[in-house]
Amino acid sequence: MNDSPGWATPGSAPSDGQEAAIPRPSEPQDGKGPAGQWSPEQPPPGQWSPPSNPAGGPGAPPPAPGWGGGPQRPGWGGHPPAAKPGVIPLRPLGLGEILDGSVSALRAHWRTALGFSLAVSVVTQVAAILMQRYLLPEPTNVDPNASGTEALRQASESARTTLISLTPVVLLTMIATLFTASIVTVVISRSVLGRPVTLSEAWAEARPRILPLTGLTLLLPLIFAAVMTVCVGPGLLVGSEAGAALALLGFTAACVVIPWLYVRFALAAPALMLERQGIIASLRRSAKLVRGAWWRTFGILALTQLLVLLVSFVVSIPFGIIALIADGTDMSELLEGGGSSFGWPFLIISGIGEVIVSTLVYPFLAGVMALLYVDQRIRREALDLDLARAAGLPGHDADTPRS
Repeated sequence: MNDSPGWATPGSAPSDGQEAAIPRPSEPQDGKGPAGQWSPEQPPPGQWSPPSNPAGGPGAPPPAPGWGGGPQRPGWGGHPPAAKPGVIPLRPLGLGEILDGSVSALRAHWRTALGFSLAVSVVTQVAAILMQRYLLPEPTNVDPNASGTEALRQASESARTTLISLTPVVLLTMIATLFTASIVTVVISRSVLGRPVTLSEAWAEARPRILPLTGLTLLLPLIFAAVMTVCVGPGLLVGSEAGAALALLGFTAACVVIPWLYVRFALAAPALMLERQGIIASLRRSAKLVRGAWWRTFGILALTQLLVLLVSFVVSIPFGIIALIADGTDMSELLEGGGSSFGWPFLIISGIGEVIVSTLVYPFLAGVMALLYVDQRIRREALDLDLARAAGLPGHDADTPRS
């Protein structure tokens, strides 16, 4: 055990090839008893006894099949219900438990997580509105009747203007997500143990990791951009019809490689925050934890993004309609993407909607990522045993190190 928010030093052996589902029990601390007293496939005696019936006698109720929907660990007999000191039970988690755990943690610590997220979202949106109003270029007018070289020039100019307009907003969003994720990850680490946390405490733990997290946040898009360049670049350099076909083939390959890398490195940020890993070490750590569970991780992340998209639409569309009515803006202007041509009523009202979306979405995404990381460590490294000790649950010796 250590004093980091990661609860324990990560065990490398399970991720390096040990049977993923079987935790390794602690060795006897008093040195007594024969060497074979502890089976590698059993927990310490009484470690999983229910608090209401430690002896596990005939009166103990049978556990629900599959531990409430989570997968069972092979080799163990009847399991008592898993302890739940915080927002999740200490056992392998199901999809619903990961999503519900993120929401429960935010509800339990809404002043810390949502309050911080609201402040970050307000600052970010105000900066985005000011840039849209005063700094970003006017949208390029595209003549639908243009043809040939003129149409190509207008399309190129429109794409350049759009890219310039989107870049500052994307950077602001990345910064806002980064700061929110750092705080929420610490909040989740405390919520799993059922412990309170204030904003000052969360910031004190997160602050030393902000710079490495920034480096990780910038490195991942660079990796994806490099993959796209390597895949598409050769075809663009050829420039003929064969080059166009090669570029299309490369783009298809990039659309496969980039999602694969994204899922493979999805747990790098929680590993960097909770285990105090470096940037490269956190990428390797994520790859180890996701190994053998890529499709499951992909499914959870895809469903989470779908839920986020639905929430964004539900909140943003009413604010967008109200903003158009208040500003007197024609719908065609909105479809053209000319944000800098809109008036203050549109920018302010739509900005309020964006603040609400960001306040809810950023912490939820960070919470799902952190709990997915916890779930994978439970499955591969029996982190639930360390969490039970850290939470001080009966029958778990907080001073007994894992073997």
